[in-house]
Amino acid sequence: MSTRPVRAVRLGPRSVTALALVSLIGLFAFCWPLFADAGSAVTSHAGDAPWLFAALLPLLVAVVVATIADCGMDAKAVAMLGVLAAVGAALRPLGAGTAGLEPMFFLMVLSGRVLGPGFGFVLGAVTMFASALLTGGVGPWMPFQMLSMGWFTMGAGLLPGAGRLRGRGELLMLSVYGFVAAFAYGTIMNLQGWVLLQGLSSGISFQPGAPLDENLVRFLAYVTATSLGWDLGRAVLTVVLTLTIGGTLLKALRRATRRANFEAQVTFEGPGRPFPGEPPHRTYVTYEPE
Repeated sequence: MSTRPVRAVRLGPRSVTALALVSLIGLFAFCWPLFADAGSAVTSHAGDAPWLFAALLPLLVAVVVATIADCGMDAKAVAMLGVLAAVGAALRPLGAGTAGLEPMFFLMVLSGRVLGPGFGFVLGAVTMFASALLTGGVGPWMPFQMLSMGWFTMGAGLLPGAGRLRGRGELLMLSVYGFVAAFAYGTIMNLQGWVLLQGLSSGISFQPGAPLDENLVRFLAYVTATSLGWDLGRAVLTVVLTLTIGGTLLKALRRATRRANFEAQVTFEGPGRPFPGEPPHRTYVTYEPE
């Protein structure tokens, strides 16, 4: 049996297309107010959420369907998606509201690493959706959180060395990624909330129609003044958990995917040496996970 890492979701051509489409729509949803005219009737994200959520759900389904078409993801992979999403949703309330201490980010990093970028994107988005329902955090920010967490988890699946790097080196790489990506997540989500602050302070608030470079300076000032400490708490906790219990959880996730035999490939071996006691000229069928 092969000892190569097993990925529940592998990126194929259709999966890449679906992920690219949902990411482009997400980038547009986050960034369009920066390019809107000052006289535009809508220059904030206030009315974006229902439309983005309506587009996001079928696109997530499209990613799953495309993955099934590309690599034959079956009910076992979908079941693992549900289990990890439920665990992640349960972890979020443990630290929410306390200096940005959110242990779910640590789980998303390790899950994305083991299970791949396609699985990771869907897992991150579904986990954030489930946690919003669990904590009552449903609001105009929710679809933006789903996109941001999807990108966060997908990024872990895109890190190099999935088939070679193990041990301390892998944990250090995941820790660095978790630290940087925790700040990136906070910054992206700040962009969603920042454009709602218009005219509150000339130094940090969003100014519709202003030159892009001026608004970006205001945005950096806003991030520094409002959320840098919160993002630091999230980043540090992710690093600590990854370095302390990350190795154990990585082994458990890899063992679970291997035992589930995700993406088992059927290979047919022609006539050859039979097993002892078997008649000659017989065809043997073997099942080997990728």
